[in-house]
Amino acid sequence: MIAYAGRRMLLMIPTLIAISIISFIIIELPPGDMATAHVGRLEDMRDRIGSKEAEEMVANVRAQLGLDEPMPVRYLRWASGWLRGDWGWSFHWNQPVRQAIGDRLVLTVTIGLIAFVVGNAISWPVGVGAAIRQYSLFDNVFSFFAFFMMAIPNFLFALLLMYALFKLIGYVPGGLFSPEYAQEPWSVAKFIDLLKHVWMPIAILGFESIGGGVRTIRANLLDQLRLPFVTTARAKGVPEGRLIVKYAIRMAANPWISGIGWLLPALVGGEVLVALVLGLPTIGPLLFNGLLNQDQQVAGAIIMLLAGLTVIGTLISDLALALLDPRIRLTD
Repeated sequence: MIAYAGRRMLLMIPTLIAISIISFIIIELPPGDMATAHVGRLEDMRDRIGSKEAEEMVANVRAQLGLDEPMPVRYLRWASGWLRGDWGWSFHWNQPVRQAIGDRLVLTVTIGLIAFVVGNAISWPVGVGAAIRQYSLFDNVFSFFAFFMMAIPNFLFALLLMYALFKLIGYVPGGLFSPEYAQEPWSVAKFIDLLKHVWMPIAILGFESIGGGVRTIRANLLDQLRLPFVTTARAKGVPEGRLIVKYAIRMAANPWISGIGWLLPALVGGEVLVALVLGLPTIGPLLFNGLLNQDQQVAGAIIMLLAGLTVIGTLISDLALALLDPRIRLTD
């Protein structure tokens, strides 16, 4: 097991290097850069500053940010900065990238993990119950709701939920904090205020994952219940409860565990529109604005953070699969 874990950890290094190269190239592909984007936002000032002055401004900004150097040099500078803990300077936000990301990353990870726990706390019992009682009223009802949850985009569900709350009880949701706590340092009162607002993004993000989770768990468990080892165990008199929990569910969990590594990127990708609708100060809108304004430092930092979390999540899922099913590490 130790050798298996060591090999998996060593594979993380070239994986992250390859991701960083591909991400940097993709971010650099669109025409223009931060300097031209900044001057573009000052288009209404061109008549006052003049085209020559605007060109000089672009040249100065490009020199300041090192954008006039070849792409390999820019990549090496960017990658070496990451090794030193320097994520660069956000020209759009006019502050260090680490400060721009700041609490947004913590809030995003926290909301994602809570939504994951809540979603699976509902998906597993319902999915197992639907598989055990296949084609029963329980199975049909929850299968219908699972398809319904999967069919509705989470941003549309957010709009419907906001409209329903406003019409029914006059509640106007939005953001993660009340205005008086938004810029305040953390305190007990701010944490309590967060709890009053955070339930909505958790419910919305968990809404779609519950539907997919129920269908996945039901299908995986049904496949296991039809295999010969289950028939043999029943013939030998293994109690049904023990057979399902110790053997069938254990094997049915393999595909679910293998997808843990994609949890956070999927939540961040899905929460961009939700965060824009609800006005959440999370990573999604920051990444969207960074790409929109060609702020390569912010976009690259967020993509690398997500890539790092994905690789770590994949390592955790690989180790969990190896512990759950010894055949995996013996055949690796």
